[in-house]
Amino acid sequence: MSKRKLNAHDVPEASEPSSPSAPAEHEEPKRQSAKPAENSTFSSFGLEPRLLQGIQKQKWSTPTTVQEKVIPLALEGKDILARSGTGTGKTAAYLLPILDKILRRTEKRVTSSLILVPTKELALQVSRLAGRLAAFCGQDVRIQNLAGKESDVVQKAKLAELPDIVVATPARAAANIGALSLKTLATLVIDEGDLILGYGFKDDLETVSQNMPKGVQIFLMSATLSTDVEAVQALFCRDPVILKLDDLEKDAKLVKQYVIPCSEPDKFLLAYSLFKLQLIRGKTIVFVGDVDRSYRLKLFLEQFAIKSCVLNSELPLASRLDIVEQFNKNVYNILIASDETELLGSMTKDTEESRPRKKAKKDDGKSDSGVSRGIDFRDVSCVVNFDLPAGQKAYFHRIGRTARAGKSGTAISFMIPKDQYRKHKPTTFAGSEHDEEVLKKIEKHQQPGQKIEDWSFDMKRLEPFRYRFADALRAVTRIAVREARIKEIRMELTKSQKLSRYFEENPEELEHLRHDQTLNHPARIQPHLKHVPDYLLPGGRKPQDIGFVALDKPKRRFVKGKAGKKVVKGRNGKIDPLKTFNARGKGKK
Repeated sequence: MSKRKLNAHDVPEASEPSSPSAPAEHEEPKRQSAKPAENSTFSSFGLEPRLLQGIQKQKWSTPTTVQEKVIPLALEGKDILARSGTGTGKTAAYLLPILDKILRRTEKRVTSSLILVPTKELALQVSRLAGRLAAFCGQDVRIQNLAGKESDVVQKAKLAELPDIVVATPARAAANIGALSLKTLATLVIDEGDLILGYGFKDDLETVSQNMPKGVQIFLMSATLSTDVEAVQALFCRDPVILKLDDLEKDAKLVKQYVIPCSEPDKFLLAYSLFKLQLIRGKTIVFVGDVDRSYRLKLFLEQFAIKSCVLNSELPLASRLDIVEQFNKNVYNILIASDETELLGSMTKDTEESRPRKKAKKDDGKSDSGVSRGIDFRDVSCVVNFDLPAGQKAYFHRIGRTARAGKSGTAISFMIPKDQYRKHKPTTFAGSEHDEEVLKKIEKHQQPGQKIEDWSFDMKRLEPFRYRFADALRAVTRIAVREARIKEIRMELTKSQKLSRYFEENPEELEHLRHDQTLNHPARIQPHLKHVPDYLLPGGRKPQDIGFVALDKPKRRFVKGKAGKKVVKGRNGKIDPLKTFNARGKGKK
């Protein structure tokens, strides 16, 4: 293989043509500089004009670092192993070269690209972005997502139409070998390579590798270069170009991390204070320990008219994606996420994937966070760890949702000291027992220049709010939480497109579900909690004198009773015996 050098624009330049499928066996992998090129634009890559229109519609002004490095090498046909942080544009970095090659080919329509991702949510996210980039390409680019819940018959029928790009989990791809023709495959992408093996897809990857022709261009994209990535690389790549790209402006992107030691009920008081007093601004993701906690916190915040949405594993896949989309569109500024590994991991358990597998590694609590990997959250200014995760790895993935694309961010964690654990059973969370040990591990694994600071929050200043907070927290009972969970699932069922035909044939079933939606809220709403009186605010401002306000009391009707006694009737027409007595005493007038 001929050596390549960088030109004046920091783009690899070939001295003579060479085949990417025949690399020299003893040649060292070439490492490219992570330094971005100056004045780089998408048009400088020589992409097909219709793709530039799609890029313009996405309102992307300049390519990110990973796009600057990956796209030119991909257009040359290189195998690429790229490590780049979340939110740096890895998906577009491999989609644009794939779409460009499809638009420029002259042969008949074939399935030329296969994109493997670990979860259904990522598959839908990738296929949607590909569709948006190819919005001006008409029928020249056809994309098929195999990670949905269609039947095998429907999927095989769609594959028979030979879509240009197929997006799937490894299990779906392996199960459809035959209907999914790999003989004409030109490009294979393995996205989130550090998660693929962690979700138990090793056997499926081997099946794909055995049925794949030689000379296929490989993209292996990952947020880390772990041993799992090396195992995937050994299966598919011989001599890839390795790009170790750190996040843009790393020093400027350091997340400001704070920890607040507090008691168990004070977590709810702090959450109320942060949002109601606007101590934090912008879009916020609040991570809690389980589904029950997510609804408990949501119902608590609703007592104070604080809007939020819940993201957890109980909701259908389409509902979760819709919630993320609403959050990204600023419909909600607070998203409460139950941080469970099965939130994304369970999405890989399809009906055809129930065959026996090798035992996965034992979950030691340090596995990747469910919500914090794979889902694209935009413009998150703050992450609140309402409940600390079980390990430091999940913590760093959580806070990676903020401070993306060169923007700053804040992470606030509530920590329960051991002497405060189980002091208030209604708000106790079992995972908080080891908060102190987890915090020590997090501090130990901090990168240079990063640290967790104590937020010197004076809890005494929140004492005036305690009676309001306690009243609202008491209203969120276990029964209220259970009813809220059931009610939301029923609401999502009525919105499900897959059930629309069933409801058309059985309208009475839909009426039963709708009847439950009109019930009163499971937690008692108290209107007076919506507003914060000035005298409760820190600083002790006194309420302003707005003058005399007359009380709107109902007029009393006086009726002569027996023996000429005065009788008072209320608004309902009934006699009020307590108001018929003579206040001056018997016989006095």
